[in-house]
Amino acid sequence: MTRQTQHGGRFRAALALVSTLGALAGAALTGAAPASGAAAKERQPAATRIAPGVEYRSFDIPASRGTARAHVLDVDLRDPRTRVGLLYPGKVAARSPVSALADGAGAVGGINGDFFNITETQHPGVEATGAPVGPMIADGRALKAAVPDGQRFGPAMPPGVTTRAVLGVGTDRRARLGDLALDGEVRTRGSRLPLGGLNQYALPVGSVGAFTSGWGAVSRVRATCGTDTSRGAPCSTDTHEVTVRHGRVVASADTPGTGPIDPGSTVLVGREAGAQELRKLSEGDRVGVRHRLVAADSRVPFRFAIGGYPVLRGGAPLPGLDTTASAVRTAAGISDGGRRLVLLSLDGSPEFRTGLTIAEVARTLRELGASDGFSLDGGGSSTLVSATSTLVARDPGADAVTVRNNPSGGVERPVPNGIGVFSGK
Repeated sequence: MTRQTQHGGRFRAALALVSTLGALAGAALTGAAPASGAAAKERQPAATRIAPGVEYRSFDIPASRGTARAHVLDVDLRDPRTRVGLLYPGKVAARSPVSALADGAGAVGGINGDFFNITETQHPGVEATGAPVGPMIADGRALKAAVPDGQRFGPAMPPGVTTRAVLGVGTDRRARLGDLALDGEVRTRGSRLPLGGLNQYALPVGSVGAFTSGWGAVSRVRATCGTDTSRGAPCSTDTHEVTVRHGRVVASADTPGTGPIDPGSTVLVGREAGAQELRKLSEGDRVGVRHRLVAADSRVPFRFAIGGYPVLRGGAPLPGLDTTASAVRTAAGISDGGRRLVLLSLDGSPEFRTGLTIAEVARTLRELGASDGFSLDGGGSSTLVSATSTLVARDPGADAVTVRNNPSGGVERPVPNGIGVFSGK
């Protein structure tokens, strides 16, 4: 028996277990037509081989608020030809549809990623950045750190979970959940200041944050708005910005600026006490800036990491998961000791738009064989919010991916990042 046959057998066996889900009314998964309209042959969902170690399935889930339709990419990380990585537009503060991100990176499949700064209605005149909430690592490079908990967008997280939560894959090719904290400092002739942020749309009160060329051209004003506990609190009136190029201060301003940041330069933005420290610097002063993201519970470096929040650990749903609000969701599950990744996106077409509660998502991932589960962007009561959920896959021999689920509103929504599936064939 081949590994692929064994893998498919385990997946089908896991799907059969869904009949035991009390929250899903004791009903088994029903095979459903994929977005292309091809009818499923059996009640047992049929798999389509996308690439070595990558399969796609679609099926229906009878849930508490009605039937939900799930679209799943099953990724076998034991296959040396298969890997997953971060999809993003090349800048932290930028957005693009998942299909464009996947095609641009040469991915055979993918889903949307983290929650993000989508609106600034509480701060008139301040530009929304489009930047994600949590940390980002691409190809081993730290792109950004997490915003303060009170500054996040998205539904409430389970108790004890913070914006530092990530799903990622380490240099050992194993998927895992974790937390990534920022470790950094600003060194001047007279002091060493802890770094409070890296390419974030929100900085902790009283801190200094670093912005690099990876941020993009979007205004940095939003970083000084709100507080650690209130996203809608007013913007700070005590701010200062310093530009450091090749280790020396070359410019300063009292208001955070806009526009691209040159490679080799770092823009330091301070608010309150942080602003007061930056005002002590003059042009020509030497300044050193260092930063890295540190995993709290693993010595294996992340090759790729993306923000969101855990819903399942060790096969058990986290306490306090919401059991009432149903919506279109995106999530990922980890099994087989991190050697298998299940990417799930619900359908947003009118007949399935009620979706699942977060508690039902956790149980669904568990019944698909996952021991750990992670919620990504999606959900909410409006078409605007639920339109985020997107899953794409490329048929063998095709030139581009196709959207396999139906995003609410009928069109993809631009997102800041996602999880891409790649195959070396």
